[in-house]
Formats: sequence, C-alpha cells, structure tokens
Amino acid sequence: MASGGLQLLGFVLAFLGWIGIIISTAMPQWKMASYAGDNIVTAQALYEGLWMSCAMQSTGQIQCKVYDSLLKLESSLQATRALMVAAILLGLVAVFVAVTGMKCMKCMEDDQVKKMRMAVFGGVIFIIAGLAALVATSWYGNRVARAFYDPFTPVNTRFEFGSALFIGWAAASLAILGGAFLCCSCPRRETSYPPTRGYPKNAPSTGKDYV
Repeated sequence: MASGGLQLLGFVLAFLGWIGIIISTAMPQWKMASYAGDNIVTAQALYEGLWMSCAMQSTGQIQCKVYDSLLKLESSLQATRALMVAAILLGLVAVFVAVTGMKCMKCMEDDQVKKMRMAVFGGVIFIIAGLAALVATSWYGNRVARAFYDPFTPVNTRFEFGSALFIGWAAASLAILGGAFLCCSCPRRETSYPPTRGYPKNAPSTGKDYV
C-alpha cells in the first residue's frame, strides 16, 4: 500500500510538471524589459519568447508578432525550442507508459513484474523530460543574465528573467521529482528461503525393555 501511494504521488507530480513544461513553452514571457522613455505615456513592456515577441503599452494594449523565419533565429534559440519540444513529447510518452504500470489500473494485471517495470520505465522517461526542460531553461536564463550584465548592452534593451522561465524551472523540478518517486515505488523483491525441515523428536523412554 505504501508503494502504491508513492507511485500515485510520483505520477501526479510528474504530470503537473509536464503540464507546466507545456505552459512554459507556449508563454511569450521568457525574458522581459520595461522602457519608459521621456514620457510616461510611451512606457511599454517588451516580452520575448520561443515563438513570438510582444509589446504591451501603458494603455494596456498588447501587440504580438510571431517570428517570421526559423532560419533567421539564433542557433541557441532553436536549440532551446528543440529541447522544450522534446521534453513535451517525452512527457507524453511517459504519461502513457506510467499509466500502464500504475497499480490502480487494470491492464497487465496478470504479470505484476512487467507492470512494475512499466511504471519505473515511465518514471525514467519523466526524469529525462525534466532534465531536457531544465537544461533548456537554464541555458536560456544564462544567456539573458550574460546579456544583462554586458556593459555594451544598451540600457533600454536589457532583458530580465520572465515568468515563463520560473514556471519552466518549477515544472522541470516537479517532473524530475515525480519520476524519481515512480522509480522508487517499485517494491524490493523479498528473498525466499526454502522451508526448514523439522527433525523428529526422540520418543521419551518408558523404562520398559521388550525382549
């Protein structure tokens, strides 16, 4: 029962992490910058993500533009895209594999060993997906920090961490933690020893000798 509860907890955490990875990938707030200019009316907030860039005016109006060509993007941004998409696809595979190995599911009840292996395998895939998302978000965040502290970067174009990065870090951590719980939910095999053979006890002597 304890391993079943740990397995369910691991799946819920990993699934929430996978959903967070999807949300982080779709959000345009991977990095953000605010520019006020000479007049407060012209103040605007700039956002850039993996798929589009947005500008929000002080009036609340938001304008977004999807990146025109994939070939015009920086190679680091393309790599970040690829890692996040790979994390999403791996998470999708992990969901189906882990669900098959859950104890609360009816499939593969005849072979409990294979069923437990499926749950562990799903946990491993969740861990790989979380690591891919963690590498992508950390790499992107490192680039943002380096550009921010670069003295040659203009002040009005210095970007900071956006909310999508924080969501991505939290989601990757949940996916890794949930996958680890799924891997640890497999109960250890108990070593079975052959039953000991009892030796017959000597009958007590009655004190009578028969000839």
